[in-house]
Amino acid sequence: MLAIMGIASTKLSCQAAETVVLKYSILRESVSVEELSRLADTGEASRSLKSYLKLANKEPEELRALLNNNVDVDPVFLSQVLNSFAGSMVLDPVGEVIHTPSKRANRESLRGALVTSALSDKNIRLIEILENYPTEEIHVDGDRLAEIYQNIEGFLSNVPRLPF
Repeated sequence: MLAIMGIASTKLSCQAAETVVLKYSILRESVSVEELSRLADTGEASRSLKSYLKLANKEPEELRALLNNNVDVDPVFLSQVLNSFAGSMVLDPVGEVIHTPSKRANRESLRGALVTSALSDKNIRLIEILENYPTEEIHVDGDRLAEIYQNIEGFLSNVPRLPF
């Protein structure tokens, strides 16, 4: 199982998201994953990202906090859960907020990004999901990010009680 996940993560890292189309209300802006990573790591927002967030009535620190929220999880267990019926119950709603441009293969793309994110340090942060998403472009509904993150966190905290 670990060998398969290692091969999958190598494959996924070859094609990873470069651009995030970030949507707040009626506003849409293309932002590089690199800009979001810089915001998450250093707190520095590019001029264009600052301008966009100001128009959306959002603070860079608010987005930074969402990008860095952390959920601890075992990657092997996560892979097993996400490949179960219960996993689809969390992947599908998340796929409405974080999705491919065509809105196809959302479940598979999210599953790959989540597991890949957990492999290196046994936790998941939103910025890692964006960095590991296996398409060049990813669309994100910024208004619902906090809600979806809470759903993921709640689901993963309840998973040990689910029968598989």
